Amino acid sequence: MIALITGGAGFIGSHLGEHLLENGYKKVIAVDDLSTGNKYNLSNLLMMGRRFKFVKGSITDYALIKKYIQKADVIFHLAAAVGVRLVVEKPVQTIETNIIGTEKILCLANRYKKRVLLTSTSEVYGKSAKCPFSENDDLLLGPTTKSRWSYACSKAIDEFLALAYYSENALPVVIARLFNTVGPRQSERYGMVLPNFVRQAISNKPITVFGDGKQSRCFCHVKDAVTGLRLLAESGKTTGEVFNVGNNKEISIGKLAERVKVLANSRSEIIRIPYEKAYKQGFEDIRRRIPDISKIKRAINFYPEYSTDDIIKEMISYYRTDIR
Repeated sequence: MIALITGGAGFIGSHLGEHLLENGYKKVIAVDDLSTGNKYNLSNLLMMGRRFKFVKGSITDYALIKKYIQKADVIFHLAAAVGVRLVVEKPVQTIETNIIGTEKILCLANRYKKRVLLTSTSEVYGKSAKCPFSENDDLLLGPTTKSRWSYACSKAIDEFLALAYYSENALPVVIARLFNTVGPRQSERYGMVLPNFVRQAISNKPITVFGDGKQSRCFCHVKDAVTGLRLLAESGKTTGEVFNVGNNKEISIGKLAERVKVLANSRSEIIRIPYEKAYKQGFEDIRRRIPDISKIKRAINFYPEYSTDDIIKEMISYYRTDIR
């Protein structure tokens, strides 16, 4: 098998590339414009010789993408504008990257009938108060005046488009909604909470919790996530379906900050910052985000192995030696 990974120099994309090669793939081709990805993430892959190829370029470059889709057996479409801060501050980039890029990928995949795994996001569930979130739940998005919802809406459109290609053209697609994937190499640049906490804690700087800290999330180790992505792409039972991919163990952001401080043996003070001071106008938070993972467990026997403490410990170890 030859795999094409869009967004392949990103945090998740780089881990996925390594995982695929470790699990028998003949070659991995990674396309990334490095706008949010980083070639440093590819250090291990670049040592794989001819089994790995990196291509610097945009998924909106039709000729470029066409060339590599033709070469691939399966496409893992990860390229997207991500991160709360980026989404709020650059909504045009978010919408154009997610919708226009995905349309080109699906159009070309359909021409050559290549299997596509589309990564989506838990953000599509929006403001729904129902927890845990199941794949067939209604989506409740916020107003268009809040730029935070541009990301959720753009990814929901990506899902609709992928499923339309499946129903009209029998394009083999599967959709994975990722829930707070974390681990080594994740950047704190765009508001990613756990890398921020870890960086602050190991430097004994104040750990900054936005809001009251009672909002909660479930964190999934990137190694668990990429295992799920590969198995979803390979299974014959997942085509035309949507799956949550994540850990269902809930923790409040305030408690997460406390665990990071304890496990890092840090002297940091934990401080709370109101959202209006942390973000530009257009931000709106979600109180709880918990996945129902029963569907993916039935389909591919997926269940995350890493606990929240396991993840925190590994990230502390990683960022203490990270030279970037």
